[in-house]
Amino acid sequence: MTENMTEKTYKDAGVDIDLEALAVSTLISKLTFQRKGEIRPASGSGHFAGMVSFGEYVLALATDGVGTKMLVADEMQNWSTVGIDCIAMNVNDLYVMNLEPIAFVDYIATDSLSLPQMEQIGEGLNRGAELSNISIIGGETATLKGMVTGLDLAGTVLGIQKQSDVITGEKIIPGDLIMGVPSSGIHSNGLTLARSLVHTHAGMHEVFHGKTHGKTYGEELLTPTRIYHEVLSLTKICDVHGMCHITGGGLLNLKRLSKYGFSITDPLPPQEIYSWMQKMGNISDFEMYKTFNMGMGYVIIVPPSEEYHIKSVFSDAQVVGVVTDTAGVFLRDKKME
Repeated sequence: MTENMTEKTYKDAGVDIDLEALAVSTLISKLTFQRKGEIRPASGSGHFAGMVSFGEYVLALATDGVGTKMLVADEMQNWSTVGIDCIAMNVNDLYVMNLEPIAFVDYIATDSLSLPQMEQIGEGLNRGAELSNISIIGGETATLKGMVTGLDLAGTVLGIQKQSDVITGEKIIPGDLIMGVPSSGIHSNGLTLARSLVHTHAGMHEVFHGKTHGKTYGEELLTPTRIYHEVLSLTKICDVHGMCHITGGGLLNLKRLSKYGFSITDPLPPQEIYSWMQKMGNISDFEMYKTFNMGMGYVIIVPPSEEYHIKSVFSDAQVVGVVTDTAGVFLRDKKME
């Protein structure tokens, strides 16, 4: 971080991660009722998906949206990939528990309907469904003029798995390897800060001078979220102890998995857009790794003997660290808060 230059943070851009966590815990504290009778919840809150028991199986639900990436799509007048993001952010939350996504419903809230916009969104949703092998079985479109501005795209995914095959992180032990799988870019988190930096220091339609072969900043930010569908094949041949989807909160998502510590000593190289944002915003490493995936969209935790199997499925995976006895998340030996 450059001296005598004010650091730009996610909170400055309008998103307070700590307040969001407090707000969620406040909401959850009031959710005390549980269904009576059969088909009861199979897990508590706090993981990436919620589950209910269904005989020898569990049914799982996860919900998420595209967020302010939609504003980039609006500015670029290109909505062809945001449907992929919508599905990716949902199915990736199932994959981390070894849950197989099978069906999806979308929700679109807008101030006015545009047929070309809806057509492009549909193209992206269909591509995301193809990549994750799910059926889009329904959805809802609401015109909410005066209540929303622009368009918000979100969805909910249904997954299934045998109860005995669900992975929650309870098998994680010190000495396990932390394997990182590269992201495709910013995915669908941290776009409020990313947009702020682009608007301040460049422009969405300006060409980003990196190794992106003439992409504009807007095109770089619209790179669709990677869908880690290979996980379902991996868990059939590998003893996976835990997995994590690196979304809002960055590396701190690892704390969802275990009481043990996660020492990230060799993080994956971030894409060039991250280096540019960090320089332009004078942003610390910790702030970057709390806000963005920083080039690592997915984490797989395995015994050292399983490294080969990981690389046989994810050829771009690398060892980024190790599980330790000391609780918390550590980036190059410094604890993240």
